[in-house]
Amino acid sequence: MSESSSASEKKIAWWQLALTGVGCTIGTGYFLGSSIGIQLTGPSIVLSFLIAAIGTYIVFNLLAKMSAADPQEGSFCYYAEKAFGKWAGFSCGWNYWCSSILIMGSQLIALAILTKVWFPNLPLWVFAAVYAVLSVLVILLGTRGFDRIEDFLAVIKTAAIIMFIIIAFIAIAGGISGGSDAEPGIPTNLGDTFSGGYKGFWASLIYAFYAFGGIEVIGLMAIRLKKKEDAPKTGKVMLGLLAIIYIISLCLAVIMAPVEKFDPNESPFVTALSDYSLAFFPHVFNAAIIVAGFSTMTAALFGVVTLLVTLAKDGDAPKIFSKKIKKFKELPLPSLLIATVGLAVSVITALLLPEKIYEYITTAAGILLLFNWAFIILSSWRVLKGVNLLIKMTACFGLLFITAAVSGTLMDKSVRPGFWISLLLVLIISIITLFMQRHWNDK
Repeated sequence: MSESSSASEKKIAWWQLALTGVGCTIGTGYFLGSSIGIQLTGPSIVLSFLIAAIGTYIVFNLLAKMSAADPQEGSFCYYAEKAFGKWAGFSCGWNYWCSSILIMGSQLIALAILTKVWFPNLPLWVFAAVYAVLSVLVILLGTRGFDRIEDFLAVIKTAAIIMFIIIAFIAIAGGISGGSDAEPGIPTNLGDTFSGGYKGFWASLIYAFYAFGGIEVIGLMAIRLKKKEDAPKTGKVMLGLLAIIYIISLCLAVIMAPVEKFDPNESPFVTALSDYSLAFFPHVFNAAIIVAGFSTMTAALFGVVTLLVTLAKDGDAPKIFSKKIKKFKELPLPSLLIATVGLAVSVITALLLPEKIYEYITTAAGILLLFNWAFIILSSWRVLKGVNLLIKMTACFGLLFITAAVSGTLMDKSVRPGFWISLLLVLIISIITLFMQRHWNDK
C-alpha cells in the first residue's frame, strides 16, 4: 500500500487514536515494572506515577502542538532535524530504534518471567526464546490485520486493571474471605510513605516514566487524524485515563500488602490479592498480561522493522534495509533480520543474567526513551512559533522531571547498570553521528 493511499483510507477519529494510545502505552512495564518501583520507594510510588503523568503530558502536549501545526511522517525525528539539523534527526531516529529494541527485549523478558510462574523449573531463557520465535513468525505470516485488533487489545489491558480495582475494593470492604493481618493500610507518616528514603523515591521515577512509554507513537500516528487540530485533545483524554487507572490501582496495591512482600518477578496486583481466597485471580490476570504483553512486543517488533526501513529510505541507514521481498508479502527481511538479532541478544542475556536482566533492560530502555522526550521538548522551542511564557515554563518542568528520572538510576545499585548500558549506546550513536556529519559535509 502506498503512503498516499494509507493516509487517505485510514483517517481516524481522535477517540480512536486515544484508545490506540492506551493500547500502545499499557504493557508489562506497568504490570511488572511497577513492582520494582514499589520495592524501591514503597507507597510513594503513587507520587512517582503522578510526577511521571505530569511530565508525560508536557511532552505529549508539545509533540501534539507540533503535529497539529505541521503533521509529518517521522514526527519527532522530523521536528528534531527541522530544529537542529540533519545530525539531530539522524541521532534521534537511531536512539529511538535502540530504545525500541530494548523495550522489545524488556517485554520479552517480562513475558518469560510471568510464564515461569506456571513452570518454575524451566530456565528463563527458554520462555524468552519461545516468545521471540513466535513473535518473528507472526511478522513472517504478515501483520496487515494487526492494527485492526489493537483497540480490542487495549480493552483487554484496561479491563485487567479495572478487574483488579473492583476486586480490591470488594476485598478491602470485607466481601472476600482471607487477607493478612499485616496489611499496612494507608501510611500516616513520611517514613512509611517513603520507605526507601529519598534515594529510593528518586530511583523509582524511571519505572513510573517507563510505564507511560508509548506516547511518542501517537505523535507518529497523528498524521492519520481526520482533524489534525484534535491531536492535543487526544493526549489529554488518553493520559487522563491512564493516570486515573494507574494511580488508583497502585494506591490499592500498596495499602493491601507490605512493601517487603512485593517481588520484581510478580505483578504487584497479584501480590496484593495473594492472601485472599481467589485461586483463579493470579492465573487469569497472568494470562491477560501475557496476551497483552505479547501483542505489544510483536507490535514493537513490527515498529522497529518499519522504522529501519524509513531510516534507510532517508539515507540514515544502509539502503539494503529498505529492500522488501515480494515472496514474503513485501516484507523487509534485512530489517527484520537485524531486529531478530536484537531479540536473540535478549535471550542470551537472559541466559547469562537471569536474576537482574529485567531491571537492567527496562532501565536502559526507559533512559533512551526519555532522551527522545528531551529532544521533543527542545525541538518545540525552535519549531513552534509564538510560544508563550507559560508553555516555556512547563517545558522547563518537563526537562527537570526527565533529568530527575534519568539521574535517579544512579541512586540504586540494582538499576545502575541500566544507566551505563544506555550511556554506552548513546556514545556509539554519537560517534556514528560525528562520522556521518563529515559525510554530509562532503556532500
